[in-house]
Order: sequence, then C-alpha cells, then structure tokens
Amino acid sequence: MDRTSVIVIVICVALVVGWIALRDRIFPPVPAPPAPTNAPVSSVTGTNTAPVVAPTTPSAPQAPSGSRPTLNTNLPETLLELTNSNAHYTFTSRGGGLKLVELLNYPETVSRRRSQQQTHRVATLNNFAPNPALAILDGDEVQGDGIYNLTPTATGVRAEKTLTNGLRIVKDFTVSTNYLLFATVSLENTSGQPVTLPAQEWVAGTATPMNAQDDGSAVGVMWYDGSRVQDVVGASYFSSRGFGGCVPRVPPSEFRGGSNDVFWVAPHNQFFAFAVVPLSATNQPGPAAQVVVRKVDLPRPSEEEITYRTVREPVGYEAVMAYPAIVLPPHQTARRDLAIFAGPKEYRTLASNAGALNNNIDAIMGFGTSGISAFFGFFSKFLLLSMNWLHSTFGLPYGWAIVAITIIIKAIFWPLTQATTRSAKRMQALQPQIKALQEKYKDDPVKAQRKMMEFWKEHKINPMSGCLPTLIQMPVFIGFFYMIRSAIELRGASFLWVADLSKPDTIFIIPGVNFPFNLLPLIMGATMLWQAHLTPPSPGMDPAQAKMMRYMPLIFMVFLYNFSAGLTLYWTVQNLLSILQAKLIRMLPEETTPPRGPVLTGPPKRRK
Repeated sequence: MDRTSVIVIVICVALVVGWIALRDRIFPPVPAPPAPTNAPVSSVTGTNTAPVVAPTTPSAPQAPSGSRPTLNTNLPETLLELTNSNAHYTFTSRGGGLKLVELLNYPETVSRRRSQQQTHRVATLNNFAPNPALAILDGDEVQGDGIYNLTPTATGVRAEKTLTNGLRIVKDFTVSTNYLLFATVSLENTSGQPVTLPAQEWVAGTATPMNAQDDGSAVGVMWYDGSRVQDVVGASYFSSRGFGGCVPRVPPSEFRGGSNDVFWVAPHNQFFAFAVVPLSATNQPGPAAQVVVRKVDLPRPSEEEITYRTVREPVGYEAVMAYPAIVLPPHQTARRDLAIFAGPKEYRTLASNAGALNNNIDAIMGFGTSGISAFFGFFSKFLLLSMNWLHSTFGLPYGWAIVAITIIIKAIFWPLTQATTRSAKRMQALQPQIKALQEKYKDDPVKAQRKMMEFWKEHKINPMSGCLPTLIQMPVFIGFFYMIRSAIELRGASFLWVADLSKPDTIFIIPGVNFPFNLLPLIMGATMLWQAHLTPPSPGMDPAQAKMMRYMPLIFMVFLYNFSAGLTLYWTVQNLLSILQAKLIRMLPEETTPPRGPVLTGPPKRRK
C-alpha cells in the first residue's frame, strides 16, 4: 500500500473516532430549559385485595414547561399502590392515572463487568413523568383542578371526579396478567343541560431512559396506524442539529401525527415499553384521532450515579392521544375502553397479548410490519425464536446459542461459499488472459466489455460470484442486528468474559482518557483482516485498491466498537468459520479449466 492510501485511511479513522468531540466544539449544543421538579410524596402500600390510601402534604410547584398542558402540583396528592407477581403499580390522585410501574423481575442496571455487583433497584416505566398515564388534560371543562378521589375496588382502583359543569369522570383500572392493565373511562353528564367538551389530550405515558448510563438513543415513541408502525419520534426528531448532526437548527416543540388512525401509542426505551391501546366495546381496536409527542427534561443524576458513561442531561418524551371535541346530551355517558401494556419487550409475551387484543402490539419489538423493514423483520423473528428454542430445549446459554446459530447458518451457506471460492480461484488463474484482453481492447471500452463477458461465459465464470454470499447473508446479519438490539433475553446474559451480551464487553476503562477497552471488537477486527488476507482479489482490480480493501475491516471495527457484544460475537464466529472454510478449500484438489485457444500475452501486431 502506498503512502497516500495509508494517510487517507488514518484520516478517515481519526475523523470517525473524534467527530463527536469535534462537532461539539464547532457547534455548541443549545442549553436546555430548566427541568421540572418532582417533590417527594408519602404513601402507604396496599395489595390487590385491600389497598390502602394515604393523603399527603402539598408538594413544591412544578417548573413551567411552555404551552404543554399539565397538572397543578400545588395541591395535595394521594397515592394508591397495587402489586402482583410481575409489577408494582402506583396510582395518583393528580390526574387520576397511573404514575409509576416497577418491573419486579428486571433490575434497573446490569453491570458490564462481572466483578461489579448488580443494582438492587428494579426497572421502572413512566418514572419522573410530568403527568400520569390516562390523565385527561387541556381545558377546565375536562380537567378542573386535576385532583381525583381514589378508592380500591375488588379488581383494582377507581378514580373519580365531578366538575362544576356537571361532568363526572370515572376511571376504573383492572390489573391483569402478562403485564396488562385494562381501563374503562366514563364521561357522564349529570346535569340537565348539554355539556360541550373541548378537544382532549389523554396521556399515554412518557418514554424515559432505563438508567443513568442509558444514552437515550433507543428512547422514543412508536405508534401504529393500522398498516405499519411508525417509530420516528425520539432524540433525532427533537435534536438541535440537522443534516446528520452537522448544522444547528431550531428543534420542533412537538410532533403530531395520525388522522383518526392511531391504534396504539407506545413510549419505549431499548428493552421496555409502555403501550396504551384504545379499545371499543367489542374489544376491537378503536383508534384515536392523533398522537402528540413532546420532549421533557428529566432530573439530573446524583453524584453517586455518575460514571464515564453517565448522561448528564437526560430527556424523555411524553406521548398523548388527542381526541376531538364532543357534546354530551343531558344524563348521557361517553365511554372509552383502553388496554395498557407496561413491561419488557419480550416477543412471546407481546405476541400473546397481540392475539388477545387483536392488534400488532408485538411490533414494538421493532421488527417491522411492511416494506423492507418487514423483510428484515422476518429474519429477526426467526433468529430470536431459534435462539430461544436452543436455550429452552438444549439448555444452551444465550452466548453459545448465538454460536450454534452462526454455525448452522454457515453450514447452510457452505456449498454456495465453496462454489464462489473455487470460482474466484479460477478467475485468478486466468488473470494473464484477462489482462491481455483488457490491453488489446483498451481503446474500445464497449467492445472490451463484450469480449470480457464472452470470455467469462466460455470459461463458466460468474464475475459477481464473489459478492453473492455477502449479499445473501446480509439480511441475516441485519436481522441479527435488529434482534440483538431489542431482545431482552440477552440483557444480563453472559458469555466467557462478557457480562452482558446486549452491551459492549468492556473489560476496563483506560485511565486518563476514560475510554473503554472492549476486547471482542478487537478480536473481530483481527479475524476480518485474516479473512481479507485469504480472500483473492477480484480480477482487474488495481493492486493499490486491492491492498486498501484488505484494510477496510479496520473501519468496520471502529464502527462496531461500541455495539453489543452479541452482534460482534456473531460476526467473529462467522469470520472464523469463513477462515476455516478457506483453509479447507485450499486443501482440496484444484479444478482447472484448460484454456480454449491460444493464451494472449500482448497486443497483436498491426498489419502493414
């Protein structure tokens, strides 16, 4: 490789590694507005059968948040808590909704190193949210002071309130299985006059990071329009930088989508989701008019939580379902039934709930429902189900299940890869004739291309055979990427020195620079270089370009350095199997094709 090529590669790698720091120096981020405060409240915990309610003292007022509808936090708050085998639910009198969900079977943080102890705190949903789920906002006619009366029922909790215009709002919450809750909201006109209700916003929860080390890249809001899932709301939408993060811009204040086709809304992070599904009386999906998403600032982490990966300015995204204005005749009631899923992104659980609710709630996994995303989603589902089957049937840990799946995939593609490698070797043996043809017809590119195609056809060589195995295996790789990104089964799953397959395999932090040392991506990069060294170059490729292509894996290693260990494990095993295959093919006897006709060694002599 010449000096220019080495310089170009070094500059590209340096720019990729240092771009974030360079970007922040050139375009300083816009300061965030003050975050709302969450005053502490006291409560008394109850059970499913006999919950206890306890009034509390007034809390400090919440910081203003622009034009966003919100509740008055100066008034006293009452909490009522329910617990089952999966979760602990906290309901609040402020807004008469679900304030917090604590998932008892999942820790808040999983250590990246085995030497560290896991946290004793559990994963939470809707934590630090400005409004509880199913709070009805926007207008004195439906909100009033926002304080409801909470009472326990035989199956859950009831929140009720009567406003000065005669409107009585009753919310009945029922805790079910599979991380489901069901809610019935009744808007009853108790007066003798028609009551006009303005357009309302029904809070569908707030997407928040899993912990202080969650960078928020997977935090956002999904919604389903009846045909496909839209996951366009998150950090990129509300970013103060546009055009790939290069140019400053004024971020939008909110996102609005849908036109009477919002079948469900799901604030989520990487492994957990809080989905609200409107239902009708016949348990069929009843869409909302619109979905509205607004960015909210969350409390900063404490000093004890700060590490090299701590996010100092965490943000969340509050989602609401918008309903149009209605007029209630005297003594008439409008009723809406809703289902709430608050739990892990576990495909089997979501798929069973999707069948019960008659919708595509399992699309929260991010596997896609239409177009190219559904194509790759098919492979993601297949790989996830295969991994879970190997784990449950043979007792394989998830790391070894990934290794087993990689071996099976490699065995399936073995004949194709073997034929491709042999074809590449034949092409390499015919290099003198190919160069002679190129030299002979160098002044006529069209004729040179035609003659080259005839030459390949005569010797039964496919010039694209080198790319074919990669193209065929690419959907599998992308399917692995999407599966590992959201499969909660891999959260906390260990493999050799890896403590968590869903995160990078950080062994230690390099002192002085606070940079993680991840071993598995380095091994992956070394195997990619080894594989590139064993792969013959394409015919006709410039020698300098061929040498550069051999060192391209270094750039892939930089891109995947902070990706999940499960993905780099798959790619490393795939590389090792490809190297083994190349070694075995080299040991097989050569299949040579005798050249037909004379071997051209140079351009023909011109006739005088």
